[in-house]
Amino acid sequence: MKKDAIERSSQYEKELFEIDEQICALLKQRKDLSSDHSGFPTDKVLSKWAQKYNLYEDYLSSLFGTVKMHDFFKPRVEPNGFRKHLSVLKSVEVGERFYTVTYIRQYENASVVHLNIDWDDRNDRLIDLQLNHNNIALYIGKPYDCRSDGGAGSKGNSMHNFIVSPPLPDDISGMTLVFREYSDFINENPTGLDIIMHLEQINN
Repeated sequence: MKKDAIERSSQYEKELFEIDEQICALLKQRKDLSSDHSGFPTDKVLSKWAQKYNLYEDYLSSLFGTVKMHDFFKPRVEPNGFRKHLSVLKSVEVGERFYTVTYIRQYENASVVHLNIDWDDRNDRLIDLQLNHNNIALYIGKPYDCRSDGGAGSKGNSMHNFIVSPPLPDDISGMTLVFREYSDFINENPTGLDIIMHLEQINN
């Protein structure tokens, strides 16, 4: 153990340990009650608690902001051990946009779903593309965890990657992919747009 770690350990009092464990237990209880959709106290409530417990309001705001982002600290699965591609070839047209999943890349420990969005770019302006970046999340249902893995875009097209773990079965028939659009990066404010794709097995 490094010297600085030993010094921190020796300064950690037993009374603090018991309190900190209670904090962990309360965080677990809060997570369970909120069904993983953590709310955020209002400014009025934070101000009241700051005065009542002699704490800084910005400190409490930062604390609850971190609590709300629980899922962002989840261990990240990085795909490894490529196996095969699954043909999907499903498209949904909503408004003036065409959403397509052409294939799913299969790995030993995960799957990668690729979503393409195409539209008529004749009226696109570069400034609009830079400012209007809504976030898209993928939902498949239990037991699958879906994480955005970034993407890219240009006039008339954008591409989004999603890492799914555990890996999807090679027979994807009957499964449903739900792509939900949000106006914020922590997926709290849905725009109301859901792209739903019901998958069918295609010979690979």
